[in-house]
Amino acid sequence: MASLVDTRILLTAQEAYPAFEEKVAAAQSEIYASFRIFDPFTRLRSKAGRALGKDWFELIAAKLADGVAITLLLTDFDPVARPDLHRQTWASLRALWAAAEISGKPHLLTAKALMHPARTGGMARLLFWPKIMSKLKAEAKKLAKLDETAREEALRLSPGLRPLLTDNGTRPRRWPPPELIPATHHQKLAVIDREWLYIGGLDLDERRYDTPTHERAPEKTWHDVQVLTRGDVVRIAREHLEHFQQPKSVPPQRDDFLRTISVRRRRTPFWSVSPKNLVKELCTAHLDGIRSAEDFIYIETQFLRSRKIASALVKAAERNPSLHLLAILPAAPEDVAFEGNKDLDARYGEFLQARAIARISRAFGERCFFAAPARAAASGERRTRRDHLDGAPIIYVHAKIACFDGATGIVSSANLNGRSLGWDTEAGLRLRDPELAATLQQRCLAHWAGPDRVFRTEGTGEQIVDAVRSASKADRDRAPEDRKGLLLPYDVAPARRFGRNLPGMPEGMV
Repeated sequence: MASLVDTRILLTAQEAYPAFEEKVAAAQSEIYASFRIFDPFTRLRSKAGRALGKDWFELIAAKLADGVAITLLLTDFDPVARPDLHRQTWASLRALWAAAEISGKPHLLTAKALMHPARTGGMARLLFWPKIMSKLKAEAKKLAKLDETAREEALRLSPGLRPLLTDNGTRPRRWPPPELIPATHHQKLAVIDREWLYIGGLDLDERRYDTPTHERAPEKTWHDVQVLTRGDVVRIAREHLEHFQQPKSVPPQRDDFLRTISVRRRRTPFWSVSPKNLVKELCTAHLDGIRSAEDFIYIETQFLRSRKIASALVKAAERNPSLHLLAILPAAPEDVAFEGNKDLDARYGEFLQARAIARISRAFGERCFFAAPARAAASGERRTRRDHLDGAPIIYVHAKIACFDGATGIVSSANLNGRSLGWDTEAGLRLRDPELAATLQQRCLAHWAGPDRVFRTEGTGEQIVDAVRSASKADRDRAPEDRKGLLLPYDVAPARRFGRNLPGMPEGMV
């Protein structure tokens, strides 16, 4: 059997969630999955799913009752850096265990919270101690405002945080400095009956549900790309899910299943911040695609911060004067756009992206264009200064795709930053079939062109880049509600002003 068979490209959760539900509803023997976020109370959208329940809680209970074995590996989070997500993971686990009990066959469910094994050295713990104490104090202050019953419930859902607090969760424990977890499991994939693979950049909850028209408030938009496929790659993905936690048994690269895997350093040096990278197939695949491209590179990514990727693009532009680049980016990071985050990690990430874009722009000149999506709608209520672009509510981009000459492509969970390409656990696919890669590129471009197809989505790289640039700039000059497409010129100035360099800070931190 070929590597990828009966492959579907799924844009936004409106397409992806029902497709995933249908395969799960039809499962006969097993479901094996790993997600960063998995909320069992996410509503079901498909007819097949709703025949078994109203949400994923009921769907999972129904499939367990049918005798289907289910393994769900959920990411656990650093309880200091992300106490909200740490608590959310354990709330999801508790709901999954409850669904198993209701099914009458709890032995068929394996649900785990997986913390990445990497840890920082003692120097980092001491250096970040003031920040750690600040975060613990803030969390303890929130807990102290709760009544005793609610506080105890919050602490039960925070097993990693509870030992770091004292006085029933109302004060931080000052010594010793807690361990810091520099990496996370960021992959999003599921294997159904060892026959179907569902993979890409999309987790599962209501926050991530959006439609291709993105007609909602900016903080509720979410553009993502997922793939559903059969073929030999399914077996490889299934083996990955079994072994990615055990570095000694991680299989070598095979076929077009791509990974990033890192591990804890055997003897973590006192000054160490980063994990030890074990597998960097996603980074290598992107670099190979950039080097081999002759006409056109198309990228959609949440972050474009990697120095390796920027350098490869610069070299490609200098080597080939016919090469063109189109990159679709969110106007601002999610936490900056919708939460007003001004922490140093957010500033460092924006510094890296502004620097990368400046380098790439100098190398390509007019042969590249960076675009950011926004709704063709009048300005709504603004939460921060960066949740609108040129007067319109932004559309948040979370997709992680790349196409090279419309002949090969990559769909994955990995952003183009040091964290995804070296530290976090990531998974994705390389699309070698030119027809499939062209479909990916065409569907994504057509989505941004809108129903009126305000720019061409076929042709040479030069023709596509010029068409998107022209349409985006024309829309920028119109009133927001009169715009024709969904793309505007990406404005790097806010990132440049907001960004801060942190010499010595590994780029994998962001």
